[in-house]
Amino acid sequence: MRGRTVSVSEYGALAGTEIGVSRWFALDQARISAFADVTEDRQFIHVDPVAAASTPFGGTIAHGFLTLSLFSAMADDVLPTVEGTVMGVNYGFNSIRFLNPVPVDRRVRGRFLLKDIAERSGDRLLSTLGVTVEIENEDRPAAVAEWLTLLVTAGG
Repeated sequence: MRGRTVSVSEYGALAGTEIGVSRWFALDQARISAFADVTEDRQFIHVDPVAAASTPFGGTIAHGFLTLSLFSAMADDVLPTVEGTVMGVNYGFNSIRFLNPVPVDRRVRGRFLLKDIAERSGDRLLSTLGVTVEIENEDRPAAVAEWLTLLVTAGG
């Protein structure tokens, strides 16, 4: 869908369907450590490979919030542009669950389902997206979420 522009009605017609699957994103130690520095979450399970090796994880793992922070980039891969939209705004989450840790040097991708779309104030569209973050070569996802995004149209 990337690069595709759809009308509001075409977007609405996609409700209840899978919109698409993003490209893979590598979660190597450099990315995990950079995220730790930015967020000041330097727990050893994320940044100390030697100490993390003795945990049940067997090595460092990505932060759950790092996985979550990739939602925008993943969505950019798959969500169409809705005609007249001047900006999209993160509106929050109805739910988030981290189901499986992401080991260092693994790749993740997002699978997007447009669950619902609702008009707000006539110039805003509230999208409810089901997002599943898959880990390459794993059956169990890293995370599942119901993500709310607000699309502001030219009238807003």
